[in-house]
Amino acid sequence: MVPAARVPTPPPDRAGQAPTRLPRRGAPVSYGQGRDAGPSRVLAPGPHWDGVSTAFTVFSSVAERVDLCLLRARASAHGHADADEQRIPLQRHGHLWHAEVEGTGPGQRYGFRVTGPYPCDPAKLLVDPYARAIDGELRWSDALLRPGEDSVSLVPHAVVVNPYFEWGDVPPPRVPWTETVIYEAHVKGLTMTHPEVPPADRGTYRGVAHPAVIEHLQRLGVTTVELLPVHHFVTEAHLDALGLRNYWGYNTLGFFAPYGGYAAPGTGPGGQLAEFKAMVRDLHRAGLEVVLDVVYNHTAEAGAGGPTLSLRGLDAAAYYRFEDGDPDRPVNWSGTGNTLNVDHPAALRLVLDSLRYWVSELHVDGFRFDLAPVLGRDHGRFDRGAAFFDAVYQDPVLAGAKLIAEPWDLGPDGYHVGGFPLGWSEWNGRYRDSVRDVWRGRHGTLPTLAASLAGSADRFHHSGRSTTASVNFVTAHDGFTLADLVSYDHKHNEANGEANRDGTDDNRSWNCGFEGPTAGPGVRALRARQQRNQLTTLFLAQGVPMLLAGDELGNTQHGNNNAYCQDNELAWLDWEHVDAPLRRFVSRLAAFRREHGVLRRANWATGRPRPGTGVVDMAWFAPSGAAMSEADWRDGGRRALAVLLDGRADATAPDADGAAAGERASVLVLLNAGDTRQLFCVPQASSPERWRKVIDTAEHSERVRRYRSGDRLRLEAFSIAVLVGG
Repeated sequence: MVPAARVPTPPPDRAGQAPTRLPRRGAPVSYGQGRDAGPSRVLAPGPHWDGVSTAFTVFSSVAERVDLCLLRARASAHGHADADEQRIPLQRHGHLWHAEVEGTGPGQRYGFRVTGPYPCDPAKLLVDPYARAIDGELRWSDALLRPGEDSVSLVPHAVVVNPYFEWGDVPPPRVPWTETVIYEAHVKGLTMTHPEVPPADRGTYRGVAHPAVIEHLQRLGVTTVELLPVHHFVTEAHLDALGLRNYWGYNTLGFFAPYGGYAAPGTGPGGQLAEFKAMVRDLHRAGLEVVLDVVYNHTAEAGAGGPTLSLRGLDAAAYYRFEDGDPDRPVNWSGTGNTLNVDHPAALRLVLDSLRYWVSELHVDGFRFDLAPVLGRDHGRFDRGAAFFDAVYQDPVLAGAKLIAEPWDLGPDGYHVGGFPLGWSEWNGRYRDSVRDVWRGRHGTLPTLAASLAGSADRFHHSGRSTTASVNFVTAHDGFTLADLVSYDHKHNEANGEANRDGTDDNRSWNCGFEGPTAGPGVRALRARQQRNQLTTLFLAQGVPMLLAGDELGNTQHGNNNAYCQDNELAWLDWEHVDAPLRRFVSRLAAFRREHGVLRRANWATGRPRPGTGVVDMAWFAPSGAAMSEADWRDGGRRALAVLLDGRADATAPDADGAAAGERASVLVLLNAGDTRQLFCVPQASSPERWRKVIDTAEHSERVRRYRSGDRLRLEAFSIAVLVGG
């Protein structure tokens, strides 16, 4: 999430009524007439081109008049000359306003002007909330905030698009949750410095699907690309004043429109839609899923005094939450000034229509919902049975989509990890914290880590949910990169222009003895091992692993843990200084997870002997080889343990689809998070009797070493060893 935008408050100019001043600056305006096509084509909001004409429909329950504004030319780059504008009054059908205009089609720019009670203002050109494409950037000016001043030259314009696209015979990958490995990436940052991507394609949708990028993702072993927001977004006023830009994109203006800034140079207005579709098609052809990070909790119109760009000028009370219905007192559960009101049917429909559109028309495979509890707050309190969740659950279009929640927001009682309904997975912040705490040496953290490795049953084992409800991660876009996690004790966000006040101070990081870059070989070696430790812990845990793009490369943001406004080399992936051994190690981890089903169980481990066989699906041992006792678990100073995932247990346990699984290879994990060497004994009670050590984070060699039950082996400080039975 980005920090709340600080928007200057305009002088008061309202008395619960529409502004009365005429626009101070206007372009040539003409008036035309559209055709009322009747109710049959009115039911679907948005622009709909049929090859001959375009039908325009928009919702407003408060408007007294709505004009469709067809824009004949883009405004001057200087922001003073407005576009020529033809205004067509829309016909009202209930709360929907509609007209069909012959001769309009792809490439036509347009917007709406609404006359009605405050905060409606006909001087403000409004972006269609259902626009399939949006052209242009927001140009910050005091005129944006002053009622009665025309905004046509300052705001982006909606664009009519050609919806037709040749998808070819490319089916969606439909990767099962148990096989999913998520790769969180930024469209622009992923390829801006990639040497094999042509310069014109760097930072674009086309660049994401470049063969060199696809080859990297396939070799890495990820299955699902989760893209930071691609809904059309704008930069906040305070960033613009600092000469910075919104980089992450959590400031949405259009929920149906792919961001135009990620289209290749020379792409015409609306062309970003076809380029986005081509990216999805090409990733699917390579067997890679596409999941979108979506922001349905707030919009770019900010808080009280923010710009009127779209929903506020159409029907503020239908789309936003307000304290006591006062449009100057927006509820701020998002931390950005406003909160979308999915309690209202119009806002709920907007979100659901958007989700369905991205699945059915753009073929995306799922969504990660930013600040997801906002969507489940019926009348203020979070409820897993809220109308939004029920509507999604019943929707046939969304039935096969991956649904991932960021399970916290800034509302009352805002932390809800494990609180979402069946069919949802969640970013597991508890997992992140437990892994970081163990590897930085925090006292008494092994029990929490053990629970996290087992899938966090204490959080997710309810309502029929499986282990895949937990999306495990150590790093994400929001916070330190993995390289920075082991290199900095403190954030270094001075480049953000807020005197290092922004970004969390709860990093749970350890710099391994020196803050920032160092040439010291001992510190560098320890940092490299700590990166391998955290990655190994991630890929060995039950649940769904998520890797932050660039962590496999050793990417750094130089201690900046809140790079939301750094659209530059600081936040772009550095493809010039790639940590090749680390990249190979990540590929090994992904392959190992893929090859060993005991690491990808959908069913919850019981930790108890199975009747008839005595097999324990998941057993915990002290370094001595004895089973962990209650006293061992209570020992806060303990830094080492072992866990056995017995493959024999899977021979009798049905998978999520109900089919019995064959016996799988057993895996034994030895973990030493202490600062001294630790002697381990391979548990005598384990089966089979022969073991192969295939991973050791303290060794650069990939040589396999063999052991038998009862053998002893010594682990270096801060290291993990993984053994496979047989």
